[in-house]
Order: sequence, then C-alpha cells, then structure tokens
Amino acid sequence: MSKKRSLDSFFTPTSRKKVCLTVEAAPSEVNPVYTSSTEVSNHKTYPFPIPRLPPNIIEQLNEVPASQGNEINDQPDLDLLYFQPYIPPTTERELFEFLRNALFFYRVQYTIKRYGNETRINTPRFTTVYGVDTSSTFTPDGALIDSQTSKPVLPDRYKTCTPRPIPHCLDYLRQLTEIFTGATYNFCLVNYYANGADSISYHSDDERFLGPNPSIASFSLGATRDFCMKHKPIPPKDGEPPPEQNSKPPLKLPLASGDMVLMRGKTQANWLHSIPKRKGKGSEGGRINITFRKGVEKYSTQNYYQYNVGDGGVWKWDARKGEMKEWVKAREES
Repeated sequence: MSKKRSLDSFFTPTSRKKVCLTVEAAPSEVNPVYTSSTEVSNHKTYPFPIPRLPPNIIEQLNEVPASQGNEINDQPDLDLLYFQPYIPPTTERELFEFLRNALFFYRVQYTIKRYGNETRINTPRFTTVYGVDTSSTFTPDGALIDSQTSKPVLPDRYKTCTPRPIPHCLDYLRQLTEIFTGATYNFCLVNYYANGADSISYHSDDERFLGPNPSIASFSLGATRDFCMKHKPIPPKDGEPPPEQNSKPPLKLPLASGDMVLMRGKTQANWLHSIPKRKGKGSEGGRINITFRKGVEKYSTQNYYQYNVGDGGVWKWDARKGEMKEWVKAREES
C-alpha cells in the first residue's frame, strides 16, 4: 500500500484491453480550458457527452497513492484506511475542475410526512450515479446484457430506472482503486456539495444489496469538509449501564482535496457517517465526493438510481456564473 505504482505495470498488453472504457468515443465539444482530450464518453443514457481524462491527468493518477494510508482501527468494529492525500497534489485541483465541468448532476426531491402534512424536500446536494449490479454488464458498445447468458437484458429487469455505464473519467479512477484496495466495484456515486449549506445526515451503507462487509472507497476533491463517524448505539445488557462507546464523541476526519477514506470490514454494519453543514470560515467553495461500491443484486441498481437521479431535470456547472444551472439541451446548442 505504501509504494507508488503505475496502472501500466499491472497489465500486459493483452489483459489491459479488458479494462478499457466500455463506451463509444466521439469528438469532444468541451471547453479546452479544462481538457486537451479530443475524445468523449458517450451513451444513449447520457444527456450529453462526457470528456475523457486528458493525458496529463492520467499520467499524474498513475502515481497514486500519493501517500501511505493510515489505518484507523482503534475502536470497536472500525476498519478504515485514510490517505492524506491519495490523489497527487499536483493534479487534485485540476481533476476537481475537470469533473465539475464534465459531469451532469441531479437535485433529487422527495416527500416526507410530518404531523399528517406532506412536505417536498430538495436533497441538500447534487447527485449522480453510474453503473449496474452484478446480474448485468455493459458490452464495449454500451449494450446492457445478462452477466450469465450474455443475452440482452429483458425490459422488466429494471422497471424504474435506466442503468448507464461509468464514463472514462471516473472508470479510470475505479480501475486504479480496485488495484490498490483488492476489491471490485460496479457503481460510482458522485455528490457535489455547492457550499457549507449542503450536507448529508448520519447514515450507513449497510444495505443487504452490498453484501456482507462491503468495501467502499470515498474520494474528496475541492473544499475541505468534516467527515464525522459514530458507532451505532449499542443496547445495554440487562442490569448494566449503557456501553461507554455510546457516549464517545464522533470521530472527525477533515477531508481535504485529494484525500481518500476506504471503509471496509464491519464498519458499515456498525458505524454511521455524515458530512454536516458548515458555517463561517471554510464554508465557501464546492466539494466533489466520489464513492465506489459493489451492488450484488438488481435492487441495488433501482435503489441507487432512485435516490441519486430521481425524476427531476439535469444540472450542469456553469463556469461563467460559478454555480450549477439546470441544463437545457436547446440552450446548450444555441
């Protein structure tokens, strides 16, 4: 884990073809300020083409990890590997700007019921997701097929969503992450926190569809935000006081741009994590969070697309105005 290694060193010319991007390439129309690549990832499920990583970023990413991971396992059921940083300082800012300009996002809405009244809530961050569970896979030309039979997936397998392949700019990082974690991932979730007012409440990624003891790699780019963790409440034994673990303050990791936290083992089953709101100094600036994970049943696909895509419109970064704007195809083409 402590040694820097190149992606090229892990693949022979023959086997390397197996980890190539699984979507078509086409001429790029992106702003040349953020990429010198002339290729894009394209798929019928994308609202617009996504530029591939330019060669200079790929070259820098081949030097990951940029530091040795620090093991954090001094509390019950906790198993973390914390890199400060994982992505080299020479490229983390460029990668942040590249992805913020390249990707499309959603502002998912949901309804809650309080005291008999329904309230419509906007998710306090921008989200997007790519990938599909292990029952299906994408062919090199982007078709969705059954993993066992290699036949086209029937329409009723995913009734509430349309899975899409991971674009090159994220899939390259996924490949590198698999090499250094020893795990495999088929989903990439991306959150964009516009400022300190955006957040995510305490939760755990312990869904059954992730399998037992899932490995989840979480990358941070952009503004520093606190990553808080606390053990799930432990019920006291008969006649005994509550366990000391219940009263311990949350573990707080200041995730800076380029950092990565690998959560593994029993962590998800026993710990909660959050990105709280932040006020005052340090609350300005956007942050991108990229997580890789593996869904082992088709419900994972439906779940991830429901809560990270929803049924709202597409949002895209507007560099001139310095904010996310709802994307309209006709306006983009004019």
